[in-house]
Amino acid sequence: MSGRILVVDDVKANVRLLEARLGAEYFEVRSAVSGAQALEILADWPCDIVLLDVMMPGLDGFEVCRRIKTDPRLAHIPVVLITALDRSEDRIRGLRAGADEFLTKPVNDVALVARVRNLIGLKRLTDELRLRAQTGSQFGLSSDFDPAGEMPASLLIVDDRPTSAERLAGALSRDYDVAVEPSAAQALLSASNGAYDTILINLRMASYDALRLVSQLRSLDRTRLVPIVLIADADDTGRVTRALDLGVNDHVVRPIDKTELAIRVRTQVSRKRAIDRLSADVEQTLAMAVTDPLSGLRNRRYLETHLASELRQAVEADLPLALMLVDIDHFKRVNDLHGHDAGDGVIRDVARRLRSHTRSLDLACRFGGEEFVMLMPETDLEKAAGIAERLRKIIESEPFRLPSADEILVTVSIGVAVFQGSGDSGSAMLKRADQALYRAKAGGRNRVELEAGEGASAQPLTGGTSGRTARIG
Repeated sequence: MSGRILVVDDVKANVRLLEARLGAEYFEVRSAVSGAQALEILADWPCDIVLLDVMMPGLDGFEVCRRIKTDPRLAHIPVVLITALDRSEDRIRGLRAGADEFLTKPVNDVALVARVRNLIGLKRLTDELRLRAQTGSQFGLSSDFDPAGEMPASLLIVDDRPTSAERLAGALSRDYDVAVEPSAAQALLSASNGAYDTILINLRMASYDALRLVSQLRSLDRTRLVPIVLIADADDTGRVTRALDLGVNDHVVRPIDKTELAIRVRTQVSRKRAIDRLSADVEQTLAMAVTDPLSGLRNRRYLETHLASELRQAVEADLPLALMLVDIDHFKRVNDLHGHDAGDGVIRDVARRLRSHTRSLDLACRFGGEEFVMLMPETDLEKAAGIAERLRKIIESEPFRLPSADEILVTVSIGVAVFQGSGDSGSAMLKRADQALYRAKAGGRNRVELEAGEGASAQPLTGGTSGRTARIG
């Protein structure tokens, strides 16, 4: 994985060493010799990560990090503080300034490269989600949905050493809902079924290889993006480096400072919820892009893609496929007599009835205007005719309530077509259904017609108006 790295250090020898090491891994590296210069470069050069020395004249690393993390344009860029300071209070100060990692000199080259790759990978995932969400927002498709809400965060501690697990739970249970699981197998099951915001794993579990558990968690869709924090010992550098390659987000070294642990966990929880929010926005944006806003049904764009997929499956599995085209009778008259709000209400109610009286494998779409399409897999012509007639009767039987509190009776005409085999196409099916629909309209409306002229006519309407109920069609 390549990427752009900004190295900030007032000692040129340190800069040259980092440039050489990172350049050997094919990273694109730029350097700055002061905090002020670093901020100037970041304003014009979009990098993937900043490696920042702490002890510099003028703006020190803590202040530069704070300014990066409080700038909305730069806050998503990971910052790694590199310093000779090794006290717990120095690490805590750096983490509080917003640093993503705090490395003490001399830095192990392998560990540095692993951490850089790890943070760049996480940034690119977030960047992709942000870009998709921003694209949807530009088209007015963004969502205000917040999956986090006010619910407290949930943590899972995986540790088969009771004393160690008890200490971790005690340090975190005041601020989080904490679950402890000593069994790796049960932890994997619990994590895949649960909704944890962060998972903490003891790297030195006695009964199971913690790195294998990390790999398994990263292989499951449900847990792929859940942050993982390792609890390691000072001499676990090699295994921590391997864990970073496997996708671990962070680690805490024993003896554990409770404040440092709390800050690192809070950072991971915040990131998880930010990613959840972005993912929800993206999913909502995609759903809205293929959903008709008035009826709530899938739109014509989605139908075209889905119909092509269903045609392929029908050919491969040698199964029937039916399609019906539904048109509201005399819809223009509804708009002319009762207004467009009434017409919109009729469209929504027809859509509701179509959706609530079809199988889960069927697809109802708004085709345009007052027309709807129902796609029915594993359905032959005879069965489709029965379904169409049942839907016709359901729509006819119940009055539609208007915004004015009046009620009207609305009817539909339906044309039905079926897949004719590997030489057939979606556009041809729609054309045959449209021709059948035209015959239903010409035959008096409120009826079902099948392709090839085989009709299943509805009974004519009987009776007159009752009370404030008007009859349309």
